[in-house]
This record gives sequence, structure tokens and C-alpha cells, in this order.
Amino acid sequence: MEDLLRRRLEDVRGRIRDAARRAGRSADDIRLIVVTKTVGVDVIRALLRCGVGDIGENYVQQAMAKKESLQDVADKVRWHMIGHLQRNKAKKAVQLFDCVHSVDSVRLADELGKRSLAAGKVMPVFVEVKTSEEATKFGISEEEAPRLVEHILGVKGLRFEGLMTMAPFFEDSEKARPYFARLRELSERLRREFGVVCRLSMGMTADYEVAVEEGATDVRIGTAIVGGL
Repeated sequence: MEDLLRRRLEDVRGRIRDAARRAGRSADDIRLIVVTKTVGVDVIRALLRCGVGDIGENYVQQAMAKKESLQDVADKVRWHMIGHLQRNKAKKAVQLFDCVHSVDSVRLADELGKRSLAAGKVMPVFVEVKTSEEATKFGISEEEAPRLVEHILGVKGLRFEGLMTMAPFFEDSEKARPYFARLRELSERLRREFGVVCRLSMGMTADYEVAVEEGATDVRIGTAIVGGL
């Protein structure tokens, strides 16, 4: 299994390098987050042995169980909350994760800030933006996002990192490009309005190369690395 993971990681990292080169960027500026929601702790341990430093989980309860089983190595990895986060899970999320990618409301931001302060932490957060019309997608609208970002900049216990989105799934990844471009354009607007530099958390197995070409700084890859394990 470990050999397979190494080969898959090498392939993904190579594709990230190639996409970054096409966009005139450095691959060193792009963080690979391996999404492990479908696999157990044995696979996560193998990923760590392969040099993975960032793990993404979608659910608080699953992440809690895995982190408890990985106590001996848990501090060797950064844990990213990439799924929809309910406000009543904010306290546990602050205890478990090193970064939250899915803040989509003032109320959730305030709760995370309060819980982070109580824990003596400053939590890096991304604002999740809904760039598509899909009913199943979470996130704040592009129109409302600047107001939420402005609010987060004033919340103690939080550090604004940037924006996150999920494009619709397409067989042809080129069709995802407009959704990533819209997030990049929104980040440029935020830079002008608030002077913030945004990381862009976007791109998954089906479309991460296009996302990198459009400015992704954080790609969230599951299937291409851990699929079938």
C-alpha cells in the first residue's frame, strides 16, 4: 500500500508542478491536502510515512475518532476541516483542527472565534463561497462574501486565510475553470477593498490542475491518492 501511495503522490505532485509551470507559478506555493474521509488510520499512517503533512477531513466525529487513534503521530500533521461545519460542532472543531475551510456565516465565525479564544488559539479560517447554482453545495454567495470577510477580520480568535469553493463535477475539467476564475476575481476584489491577501482553497481530483492554473494555493485531493484503499 505504501508503495502505491508514493506513486500516486508523485503523480499528483508532478501534475501540480506542471500546472503551476503553465501558469507561471511556483509549485512551492501550493499546499496539497490529502482528503482521508474514506480511509482508516492505517492509510493515514502510511501517508505520513510518505511525507504528507496536511490531512483533510469532512466530519467532526470521524476526525475525532481518527485523531484519537493517531495520538502518537497527530502532532506531525496539520488537520484541515474541509466539510460543512455546524455551529454546534464549533467547540470540537477548534479542539481537533488546525484550519477550517468552510466558514459560511457570521454566526459560525463568531462561535469559532469564541471557542478559539477560550482554547487559547487563533484559528485560521477560509470563507466558503458558493460559485455554482447547485442546491447541494454549501457556501455564502459571492455578493455576500465581502461582508463576511470584513466581519471575520474583526473577530478575535480567528485569522482570515482566504476563500474556498467547490466547482460542479464535469467530465471535462475545463468546464470547471469559470468557477475557479470567479473565486480568484473575488479575491482580487477583497485585496483592493480590505488589503488582504487570500489563499484560494479550490480543486479536487477531477479538476485540480485547472484550479492551480487559476490560482489555487490549496488543493484538496482524495480519490487520486487514496481511492480504493
